[in-house]
Amino acid sequence: MELLLGRWSTGAQVTSAVVLAMFFALLLRATQRPELRWWVRAWGANCVALFVTLLYWLELVPDGFQRLLSAVYLAAKTAFGLYLLQGTWALARPGVPSLRDGWRRGIIVAYAIAGAVTFDTVNQLGAGQHLPLGILFGVATVILLRERRRGSAWLAAGLGARALLALAEGSAYFARALPPGTLSAGAEERIGLFLASHSAFDSASEWLLALGCVLALWDRAERELRSTNQELLVAQEDLRRLVDRDPLTGLANRRSLPAVFRAAYGSGAMLLFFDLDDFKLVNDTFGHRVGDACLRRVADALRECFRPEDAIVRYGGDEFLVVAAGMDEAMALERAEAVRARLAALAPQAPALAFSVGVQRLEPSGDADAAVQAADEAMYRAKHATALGLGGLP
Repeated sequence: MELLLGRWSTGAQVTSAVVLAMFFALLLRATQRPELRWWVRAWGANCVALFVTLLYWLELVPDGFQRLLSAVYLAAKTAFGLYLLQGTWALARPGVPSLRDGWRRGIIVAYAIAGAVTFDTVNQLGAGQHLPLGILFGVATVILLRERRRGSAWLAAGLGARALLALAEGSAYFARALPPGTLSAGAEERIGLFLASHSAFDSASEWLLALGCVLALWDRAERELRSTNQELLVAQEDLRRLVDRDPLTGLANRRSLPAVFRAAYGSGAMLLFFDLDDFKLVNDTFGHRVGDACLRRVADALRECFRPEDAIVRYGGDEFLVVAAGMDEAMALERAEAVRARLAALAPQAPALAFSVGVQRLEPSGDADAAVQAADEAMYRAKHATALGLGGLP
């Protein structure tokens, strides 16, 4: 009875482990998530250990190969535990270094050799393997519980169940390794039936582990996607600001005007259209580098003379538009004269700059394009008046 139950239980677990290994290998190929490499290795190592276990239950271990197969079993089962621990660590603390590969391989090889030499019976081998596994899975469970990450509850449940099973199995093997007569006949029988059937319980806990891993991975991918989406939105906003900003003067450009006019739609605004007089002569006489510096001076003067809430736009090459809400025409003309005085004060250190300005009221809910055109026409009338010596303001 015990032999048949052990063969069936182990065979079922081998099939389950192979399916899980194939599932994680396909999932890794589909998603290219680096954390899954550890889970693929873990289930692959578990398959090797279970094949060795099945050989024992089928009584197919050749004479003289017991020590070698014990070493293979211990190495595979230890690798299973360490790789699962590493996979859990990678999910719980991405980017945080853990045990180095060299140390991990050293532990696997050293424990396999030491165990194969030390453990003389299957019961000693089982106790020596399952008890450390239970501790490893317990450590992984504690890591997840301490992190308290959303989406890791199922993984913690699977690891916790697997830890309890491993500790129970290790304790059962340890009890059977005690000297004869220590346990009663009934206890011996119950422990034997448990050890023959525990692979079925292991399979259930391992599927719970797999489900927990997938859910934790899904949660992490979802959080990364939200973070990436937020970064894209910020980058999009930065790009929009760059597109709407004149790189030479740092002022807004014409692309920003629709948003400016939408903000002023309900209250109206005063429009001031500035155009530099004979600016082409500055470029032709002093060069474009000096001309660019002059445009920056004009932009600085506009910022200094208008209010922070006023929208100052570089409308064209040497044209500037100010949209000032809550400002009457007299105040607008006063601000324009302040700009003229600011530029005149800088004349000894730089080419003299003069400008003409047109002022037009944008009524609430008014036509912004028509108001800009009217301000442009007022500016040209002012420029014409300046040319006739009649003054530069309308």
